[in-house]
Amino acid sequence: METTIEGLLLFDLDVRGDNRGWFKENWQREKMTAAGLPDFGPVQNNISFNATTGTTRGIHAEPWDKWVSVATGRIFGAWVDLREGEGFGRVFTAEIGPDRAIFVPRGVGNAFQVLEDGTAYTYLVNDHWSPDASYSFLNLADETVAIDWPISLESAELSEKDRNHPRLADVTPVPPRKILVVGANGQFGRALRSAYEGLSHVEFATREDLDLTADLSGARRWRDYGAIINAGAYTAVDGAETDRAAAWAANATGVAALARVAASNGITLVHVSSDYVFDGSASSYSEDDAVSPVGVYGQSKAAGDIAAATAPRHYIVRTSWVIGEGNNFVSTMASLASRGVDPSVVDDQVGRLTFTSEIARGIRHLLETGAPYGTYNLTGSGAPRSWFEIARRVFELTGHDPSRVSAASTAEYFAGKTGIAPRPANSVLALDKIQATGFVPADADESLVDYLRQ
Repeated sequence: METTIEGLLLFDLDVRGDNRGWFKENWQREKMTAAGLPDFGPVQNNISFNATTGTTRGIHAEPWDKWVSVATGRIFGAWVDLREGEGFGRVFTAEIGPDRAIFVPRGVGNAFQVLEDGTAYTYLVNDHWSPDASYSFLNLADETVAIDWPISLESAELSEKDRNHPRLADVTPVPPRKILVVGANGQFGRALRSAYEGLSHVEFATREDLDLTADLSGARRWRDYGAIINAGAYTAVDGAETDRAAAWAANATGVAALARVAASNGITLVHVSSDYVFDGSASSYSEDDAVSPVGVYGQSKAAGDIAAATAPRHYIVRTSWVIGEGNNFVSTMASLASRGVDPSVVDDQVGRLTFTSEIARGIRHLLETGAPYGTYNLTGSGAPRSWFEIARRVFELTGHDPSRVSAASTAEYFAGKTGIAPRPANSVLALDKIQATGFVPADADESLVDYLRQ
């Protein structure tokens, strides 16, 4: 059952007894995750034996999750939310015996008072104690949280340390788990910097800060992180045809390294993919369609998708025709228009523009709403257009004659050029799945108008 504290979950356990005593499955991963308990990956099991009734311990908030139950005896448990946010200071209490257990998320202060002699209090945790970790403590007697202890604290057995913890007004709220943005200097990384501006729990790493070709296991205290957003990629579509090693290193091997870290530490991995994982022969593509890349770039991105999916908690965000800060198709067309150049643009490739700010907004939505893990298409919405039609629209919006833009087929445009990668003829991605999470993709043309006004 849910409690008044977000993420704090109380469970009734199946205790089977006879004349010999009783038995229970204190932790059964398959059954309990099916019942709604997070698959939090415990690594250590601790037992606190309490000799006398009235023994009281806490209130402690650690940087890990706990699964708490009682092996024998009974306790009165008290939990106080010490995390940043509107729930800070919220209290929940319950009596716990062998027939109940409670999941305590990171940052929720935990305390208990023993109601029977010889009580054994047991808990699973999903991280090891570390002197480098951050811990929060709260005074058991703070009247602002008003815990109604069954046995008065004056009569209870307390440690001197627990008696002297700070009051709620002096407690620094526990920040959320960190988010690490990898590849933070690229156009997508810069969009994420803007999207997460001012949030102290979001970190940004460049290639120099985090080498994805090295052993990443000790590169960070990974249990402090809740999500990794992979904003880095090799995006030179034509260059990938000859520079294959670099394309595969960035788009597949590096992703696999991040996926291993995410899987080992319960981290959500967000990976940005591409319409180039498809050959473009269909009119549109859903998340369930089989990949069919035809060039090295698309093949390396498809391999990256497979690698990212090995992390149990993952979002693969497929997008198309990305426009961000720096040189891009829209800025190039606007520059040509202003310089009096009349370009020839392909008219047999169809898709929707997607602005990096929109991808960043969509990723925040997926992470903050806890949408089901998996693959999501994320592009601009509205009617698909060819590159030729978009170029004409740019000319029009910048006050120039759109008829200056002429049309050419892909074959005509690249005739006589070498080292050219194949392009999908159709890059339209279906948006139904991400819309079902409550995200409304911005209209591509409206975003174009806004972009050109900047």
